Amino acid sequence: MPLVVISGLPASGKSTRAAQIKAHFEGLGKTVHIVSERDCIRVAGYEKNEYFRDSQKEKLVRSSVKSHVLRLLNKNDLLIIDGGNYIKGYRYEIFCASKSSRTAQCTVYCAITKDQAWSFNEAFAEPNERYEKDVFEALCLRFEEPQHNSRWDSPLFTLFPEEDLQGETIYDALYSQIIVKPNLSTQNPPLNTTNFLFEMDRTTQTIIDQVLSARKLGLTGPVKLASDSNVSVDVAADMQAPQLNRCRRQFLNYMKLHTTTAVTIDKIPSLFVQFLNTNCA
Repeated sequence: MPLVVISGLPASGKSTRAAQIKAHFEGLGKTVHIVSERDCIRVAGYEKNEYFRDSQKEKLVRSSVKSHVLRLLNKNDLLIIDGGNYIKGYRYEIFCASKSSRTAQCTVYCAITKDQAWSFNEAFAEPNERYEKDVFEALCLRFEEPQHNSRWDSPLFTLFPEEDLQGETIYDALYSQIIVKPNLSTQNPPLNTTNFLFEMDRTTQTIIDQVLSARKLGLTGPVKLASDSNVSVDVAADMQAPQLNRCRRQFLNYMKLHTTTAVTIDKIPSLFVQFLNTNCA
């Protein structure tokens, strides 16, 4: 689903903006989900100030937020991450997740001065919702402001408390932009069957054995596979077992790093033959 990452200083109105975005998009007929950092803190059984004082607890909750995001991501509904998201490296991780899922993303930055944020914090009705002074100061110090020139923060919408929500502009950014294609750095690890590597090893070894057997019989031309007569291994006639096995190991190492779920075991013979014909001729 298109993803909106909310970011801002403590008490900068992030939850308010998340609720406004949710109401706007639901009014347009969209299904909207909010993953709230505050809710994840409560579920974990932490008190807010206690949580922000402990880096290990922060890591656990950030991991929980990310797992919720990964579970809910799809190409149709809207997903909002309501939290400080003050670490740019964490925002980059979320960007990689949305890129891997081939869905759009934008960042909404709740811009506010530090003094104004503290005033809003003091105005919270519930005392346990307020940040204590040392926690507030530490979070402001650690906050890494989103930047327009960072691809993981772009497109970036900066909203001050007195400004109206840029609903239509955010909609266009999420539903009209070209989706960034995933690359190797953002792809999930291959999810093949448990015996995939074993079958690939056995299949490639069988092909090498067929080539060596043909050479022993004096055949110097292309060797047709027993499993598929339309596929032929065309390597140099003087190529011996050590060279062929070296090529085989190179192929196996390459496939372990680059194989995706689209590659099934029945495609391995043709891929391996193509590799041999290109690299071992």
